[in-house]
Amino acid sequence: MRSTRTGARPRSSATRAVAAVSVAALVLSGCAGGTEIQAGGEEDRFISGDGSATVFDAGEREAVPDVEGTTFEDEDLALSDYEGEILVVNVWASWCGPCRSEQPVLDEVHEEYADLGVEFLGVNIKDNRTAAEAYTENKGVAYPSLYDQPGEVPQAFRDTVPPRAIPSTLVIDPAGDIAARVIGPTTYGQLTDLLNPIVTEFDLGDPEERPRVAEQEAEEEQEGQDAEEDGGSEGAATEDPE
Repeated sequence: MRSTRTGARPRSSATRAVAAVSVAALVLSGCAGGTEIQAGGEEDRFISGDGSATVFDAGEREAVPDVEGTTFEDEDLALSDYEGEILVVNVWASWCGPCRSEQPVLDEVHEEYADLGVEFLGVNIKDNRTAAEAYTENKGVAYPSLYDQPGEVPQAFRDTVPPRAIPSTLVIDPAGDIAARVIGPTTYGQLTDLLNPIVTEFDLGDPEERPRVAEQEAEEEQEGQDAEEDGGSEGAATEDPE
């Protein structure tokens, strides 16, 4: 059963403002262990959570809102396009330090779970498009991101994640329901622990048999070192003595 839940949707602009202040106060007071970060003026303040996760049991999950947008490649995408697959939605910005720190984790998990019915979708908010596109190119991000400068996608999820929480990650099951959330930067162990039960629940494969990127990189590095050592040994053996 879910451990936390936000209140009902505000009905007026005044109420929305009060609710936003209340959420920020709760997070900053330690509810989510967050700290405030700023990307511009007073209206560009965001909350970086401590990475705490909430898991929603199968019978308690809520359907994702009807969200769509356009990627950096000008491709139209909707969350409903991913029905039948597990979808990891990550909210980020190029100016967000914790977002940059967690990017290698997202890349690694994305690669390992590609054959287990898991897709990734980034949502870039409150960002300069040129800077955001440069970020994805320089980091070699292999999955698409919606360019959402106004932050409309997080607003659609405001009953699950505070709209100003960045980074934040949502795990959506193949039925289109929210299965888990992380407020703040996630870790490899945390994200894989959230995905494994859903992969098993929907019979999408055995997550324990997935390829391990870290192990593959270590093996490749060792093979390279062995090749260098073998090359050095052969050179020494064939060198003519003076």
